Amino acid sequence: MNKSTLAVAVAVGLLAQQAGAAGFIEDSKATLKLRNFYINTDNRDSGTKAAGAQNKLEEWGQGFQLDYTSGFTQGTVGFGIDAIGLLGVRLDSGGGTNGRSGNSYGGTVFPSKSNGDAVNEFSSLGLTAKAKISQTELRYGTLMPKLPVISYNDGRMLPQSFEGGQITSNEFKDLTLIGGQIEHVKGRNSSNNEQMSIGGASARTANSNKFIYAGADYKVTKDLLLQYYYGNLDKFYKQNFLGLVHNWSIGPGVLKTDLRYFNSRDDGKNAYDPAYFSNGDYANSVSKNGKGKVSNNLYSGLFLYTIEGHTFGGGYQVSNGSSDFPWLNQGDGSSAYITTDMQISKFARAGERTWQARYSYDFAKLGVPGLTAGAVYLRGDNIDTYGANGKTSNGASEWERDITVAYVVQEGPLKNVGVMWKNAMWRNDIASQRDQDENRLIVSYSIPLL
Repeated sequence: MNKSTLAVAVAVGLLAQQAGAAGFIEDSKATLKLRNFYINTDNRDSGTKAAGAQNKLEEWGQGFQLDYTSGFTQGTVGFGIDAIGLLGVRLDSGGGTNGRSGNSYGGTVFPSKSNGDAVNEFSSLGLTAKAKISQTELRYGTLMPKLPVISYNDGRMLPQSFEGGQITSNEFKDLTLIGGQIEHVKGRNSSNNEQMSIGGASARTANSNKFIYAGADYKVTKDLLLQYYYGNLDKFYKQNFLGLVHNWSIGPGVLKTDLRYFNSRDDGKNAYDPAYFSNGDYANSVSKNGKGKVSNNLYSGLFLYTIEGHTFGGGYQVSNGSSDFPWLNQGDGSSAYITTDMQISKFARAGERTWQARYSYDFAKLGVPGLTAGAVYLRGDNIDTYGANGKTSNGASEWERDITVAYVVQEGPLKNVGVMWKNAMWRNDIASQRDQDENRLIVSYSIPLL
């Protein structure tokens, strides 16, 4: 039992003595979330780009997520406990199609056995102790933050989660202050806690158990939000973030402006140890496997105009510097808080310039509530990065087209059942990368228990 699990267990014991306290029980909530998840990825071109890579990745499973949130005990300092129970059951996944290869952390959806086959099921339990005084809350245990410098991934059957502590304060009007330290991460296809890393670092060798972060959200007006965040993955990188979100009523619609800037630099061993290096434009560093220290500035702007159910959008992003944009990435599925984090690619390689176009529609305006559809197209070029076998991509490009159609049943015995289809097509001329087509089919349903 690791120290955080032990600490939470002790907290549960103490809270058991106050379980009858008003607020702790009365304000408790529990929800069972069901997600049936199917994914099929087709690597379109020959294996000459990535020797030994699988041509087809396919998995299907049923996920169960039980969320419990307690209220707080009475008193100057209120105490509580949250819990999340996860269970994934395999419905179909062969050893040749589950996405496991080499030193990977498992398949696309499920952990893998030693022979490469997907496990029949996997599960985990996460506990979080919490305390609240006035408008300030401290949480320690399992966390699922969604912040500019750290964001959990929920793109598979079960979500990714982190382990550590976080404090959130709303003592000042219109200002939210957040700070924390993360020690471990649990992948979306795993039941084990792992240390953290970045893309390009030596898998399972170069890791860190310390990510600290802090930031502020300031609501200047009801339509204008300013953000600043700082993140530091010990031994890897330091990152500063500035953000602005503004909603402006223009005529019958609303224009949303989302501006983001990241400044990322090396930290600790990333400056000199090749095992901790990042991917990027390091073609002259053959002795270091074509990798180097983190050095990246990323700028982006996304503009969305919504009118009568229609949302039209466009954006542009620039990734300057020698390295790719860094984020918490252990190689088993992760999210980055950038406007180009798509179904397949993230469009944040060294030197990359990306423009995008978006459109979505809410069919409630046509008398079909619950039905929505959208499409996104992105194209990135000017990519300068080093690939496997000494290959370089100078001025390379990539593009991706994503389509999403979703429907939530509004009435009848299947009320609140959600069905979603996500289709993506990715094409590129980057060294060692293969073109991909991907389909995901997701059926979800939530059952309130408390």
